[in-house]
Amino acid sequence: MKNRVKIFIMTLFALGISFSQAQQSKTKKLNTMEQADQYTFRLHENVLRKKVSFKNRYGITLVGDLYTPKNTDSKALPALVVSGPFGAVKEQSSGLYANELASRGFITLAFDNSFTGESSGEVRNVASPDIFTEDFSAGVDYLGLLPNVDREKIGVMAICGLSGMALTAATSDSRIKAVATASMYDMSRSISKGYADSYTDEQRHKIIDYLSEQRWTDAKNGKYDVALHEIPFDDKGNLIIIKSGLPDQLPPDSNPVLAAFYDYYKTPRGFHPRSVNSTTAWTATTPVAFFNFPMANNIKMISPRPILLIAGEKAHSRYYSEDLYKSASEPKELYIVPNANHVDLYDKMDKIPFDKIEAFFKMNLK
Repeated sequence: MKNRVKIFIMTLFALGISFSQAQQSKTKKLNTMEQADQYTFRLHENVLRKKVSFKNRYGITLVGDLYTPKNTDSKALPALVVSGPFGAVKEQSSGLYANELASRGFITLAFDNSFTGESSGEVRNVASPDIFTEDFSAGVDYLGLLPNVDREKIGVMAICGLSGMALTAATSDSRIKAVATASMYDMSRSISKGYADSYTDEQRHKIIDYLSEQRWTDAKNGKYDVALHEIPFDDKGNLIIIKSGLPDQLPPDSNPVLAAFYDYYKTPRGFHPRSVNSTTAWTATTPVAFFNFPMANNIKMISPRPILLIAGEKAHSRYYSEDLYKSASEPKELYIVPNANHVDLYDKMDKIPFDKIEAFFKMNLK
């Protein structure tokens, strides 16, 4: 039972429940940085930010923020597509990374994935590993048409659950010349096999049966329920179906992993009203696509383009980066950040190894 509870708690990171109106008002009031759009970080004094839009090959309009270094000469610059955690928005950690890397000489694009944030796509808050992978290539499309971008020098920087999709995009898009990830999660593996591959075949069949029945429910009701996308089991082997995730208030003596995610998504530190992780949950049938879409199968195809995998020493997700490192072909590097947990690499400027990231891209986008 303890192991199952631990697995359940660790899966809560990418979920949220709707705040009460009072709690939302309180959080919004406290979040004073760049209050108009509720950015969770301050724009660097040497960087310009511009809202942009572009379409992916499915015709979905993506909305992003383009960050450009000030006072650059007329030569074309290297560029980075930047995406944050699974269920986050561009005003959160991806924007923070894009902002900082722009201050170091890159043109950067932080964007909201299809069906989320300010991007278009219906049904809202449905996740598709295929379409989310495509979104990265659509970002490359956009950057490569800008006159101040050198289209031969475009890379991808991705954080947490969208990192697996960034790597998948690079397996079939050779315009992506280098990929770096931070706190990488393989969402296909996580959703279809559970934390640390803990699901048994019997449990996987139970999940598939539940998802199949949920489709009837959604079709009958004409709307899409939301629920945990990684489904826990009780001590009798029954599915625990929960329509919500992170609590409004953190219980005493909470698991450190739960506390870390709560501290980012549910407090002024990282809360954003358009973030799935801060305010709601993914559609209940979201896991269907992830059962059908193994992301790391073609990871060797990225070579000879380089991969940098960054993970916290104390991150519960560290094994994802370590396992992918073993599977990938050279050139590759695994960089472990001392004394850092998974969420530290979302926004802790004293722990995110930006010097390392800058050096990696400057070496490989030249």
